[in-house]
Amino acid sequence: MLDIKNPKTFSSKIQWLKLNDKNPIYTKCADKYLVREYVEDKIGKKYLIPLVTSTSNVDKINFNKLPNEYIMKCNHGSGMNIIVKNGKMNKFDQWVDFDENKLKGILKVWMRKNFYHLHREWEYKDIPPRVVIEELIYDETGNDGLNDYKIHCFHGKPMYIQTIFDRIEGVKENWFDTEWKLIDLHYYSSVQADVKKPENLDELLKVAEQLSSEFSYVRVDLYTTNSSIYFGELTFRPYGGFMNFVPKKWDRILGDLLNLNN
Repeated sequence: MLDIKNPKTFSSKIQWLKLNDKNPIYTKCADKYLVREYVEDKIGKKYLIPLVTSTSNVDKINFNKLPNEYIMKCNHGSGMNIIVKNGKMNKFDQWVDFDENKLKGILKVWMRKNFYHLHREWEYKDIPPRVVIEELIYDETGNDGLNDYKIHCFHGKPMYIQTIFDRIEGVKENWFDTEWKLIDLHYYSSVQADVKKPENLDELLKVAEQLSSEFSYVRVDLYTTNSSIYFGELTFRPYGGFMNFVPKKWDRILGDLLNLNN
């Protein structure tokens, strides 16, 4: 049960932060378009996935001028992404024939949503909706379902690395400490993958440390491909702060790392 008056668990403390920490920088960093400026200022442009274009008007997207493959996302929420390549589009984890009218229809529905109403994450409430189109990048195996390194940072210090693999074929999840020791923890998928230690782990952790320096807690999502690191997003309340940690003891372990008085 969540205890907001005397929070001890990670989940309870995230809810407390929603109510009591209203730093406007969160809105900029939750915006998948404006956060690019924040990242460039902090660590440099080389860590950004190349931007093709962006617009606040879906009808102004000229698909004939877009490259053969790209990813489209809405900037004001989570899970609103569509991959387009080779005349196909990945619609809700299924490849279907590209259909401009259907794609525009999906985008227009997303543009009308206010992600704030899902879990009361106030930083999303006033983000002006935009469609952001980025180049499609691949991992070392040529897989466009990039492997996620979700680095959980507390008070500017990376502590745990959650990896999400094989999103298209069937999600696999592993958690590691910063020495790449496997931890018995999951909350997204109980299926594990054979995840090798990244050769650039030290740089991944350094990038996460730099991007998290202003926050009491943030999850820094990064990708690696051919020894390059790319920024994904900053997440302040994973799953709105309602995580079902398995085993449950990790809710308190992570909570102990988050000092609300700091």
